[in-house]
Amino acid sequence: MTSTTALTDNPVLEADRIIDDRRTRIIVCCGSGGVGKTTTAAAIGLRAAERGRQVCVLTVDPARRLAQSMGLTSLDNTPRLVEGVSEEPGGSMYAMMLDMKRTFDEIVEAHSDPARAEQILANPFYQALSSSFAGTQEYMAMEKLGQLRKSDEWDLIVVDTPPSRSALDFLDAPERLGRFLDGRLIKLLLTPAKATRPFTKVINAGFSVVTGTLTKILGAQVLRDAQTFVTAFDTMFGGFRERADATYKLLQAPGTSFLVVAAPEPDALREAAYFVERLDAERMPLAGLILNRVHRAPGTLSAPRSLAAAETLESAPNGSSETDSSQASADAVAAAALRLHAARMSLGERERRVASAFTSAHPAVPVMEVPALPEDVHDLAGLRTVGASLSGEPQ
Repeated sequence: MTSTTALTDNPVLEADRIIDDRRTRIIVCCGSGGVGKTTTAAAIGLRAAERGRQVCVLTVDPARRLAQSMGLTSLDNTPRLVEGVSEEPGGSMYAMMLDMKRTFDEIVEAHSDPARAEQILANPFYQALSSSFAGTQEYMAMEKLGQLRKSDEWDLIVVDTPPSRSALDFLDAPERLGRFLDGRLIKLLLTPAKATRPFTKVINAGFSVVTGTLTKILGAQVLRDAQTFVTAFDTMFGGFRERADATYKLLQAPGTSFLVVAAPEPDALREAAYFVERLDAERMPLAGLILNRVHRAPGTLSAPRSLAAAETLESAPNGSSETDSSQASADAVAAAALRLHAARMSLGERERRVASAFTSAHPAVPVMEVPALPEDVHDLAGLRTVGASLSGEPQ
């Protein structure tokens, strides 16, 4: 018999209640790396689809585990139908992986005329910005989420965020973008194009001094590329800010639920505490904590008693008869099993102590514990098992 004693006394997180509530349109899974966040997001998406929801799972995690677990050879910037999902309840599941640059290109193509779009896409400054500029991935994740939600093709979008604290960088995207677009360099690069006739000579004179300095630092070609990009891109700046702000408000809306995923380990739960506090500060709707890969102690025999019994068996005298030899072998197997049991009990107790640090600081946060599985999840059957655990079904 397996003990189902919970590690925490916190309220129980009811995943099915969130999934089944048709007012829930977005579920965001966040947490540090290596805690099973990608698998959790996929399991939630699959369970929701098999309970009648039209689901799209968006991952911005560079790992490919999500595609493999759903039987897809690859994921890209286009939602792909996941085969093998039960069609009886009428749901469906699509999955995609954010392509940061392609999303940026799509925005340019959608919000500018063909000639200007071609000019922007070919600009070296834009190509560098769209591929590697700090924060671009998080901002594009917000853009893609906004696009998916606006399309109204899916009634539930599950977002799997990047690992570690960068997972919440998308909350800063509107402000960061605003600082970039309102920054002095951008305004300076736009000055000649926006100058009115009476002041053109004065402004251009000052601009020549500044650009002369920038040319020495950046190089003439880089500066020309940046000026060309900013001038062509100027009409799109307002739209970027507006869409980012709209998506930020969407994340704060009642139809969004944030799930923090952690393992019962000190570093992971410290990160979880950071996420919970940050979400509270940003007034984001936190649904609860998923404590993943929990080792539940089987039975009631304590670790010390188990070790004592193992030592007693191991110290028993061995006879020379065949019966004695057979008994000695059985004692050795029993002693090994007792030591394994003791290790499992000790691990469970250690996880309980670690979890208490989080729960004592956040006693009102709902928690759902997901038992550790004997092997990694690599198919839909494994995702169904995780989904059942998330909903509190006995395993």
